[in-house]
Amino acid sequence: MRSARAHALLLACNFRPSAFDERMFQYITLARDKAWQPGPYPGVELLVLHKNAATGGVAVLRKFHAGATIPAHTHPLANELVYILSGDWEESGVTYTAGAVFFAPKGERHGPHVARNEVVSFTVFDGPLTVA
Repeated sequence: MRSARAHALLLACNFRPSAFDERMFQYITLARDKAWQPGPYPGVELLVLHKNAATGGVAVLRKFHAGATIPAHTHPLANELVYILSGDWEESGVTYTAGAVFFAPKGERHGPHVARNEVVSFTVFDGPLTVA
């Protein structure tokens, strides 16, 4: 049986009750209901879609403003998985576009990253989002 909150979210998303509703996810959010916030570097914004209270991990949309350069860095507490949704992202002299996937293991140095134009990615950190 779904909670009243989950039912309200389904209705807000234009879902209608059916026999399949019992298989819906336990957490649903809409990006349009979230606010962008400053990221860890100038020219980067984050929209947190989900935070795991147990691990500190997050699923975020990241927006890199055109011309933003993110220096080489590590994430000491989390693996990072990135899927480019839009824009031109330069990594090690190669430009990647929508559909590219990157994985950086916890503690491994990666970057610098250069946004040739506005880049939006869906990124998952399986632990707290920290930068070193």
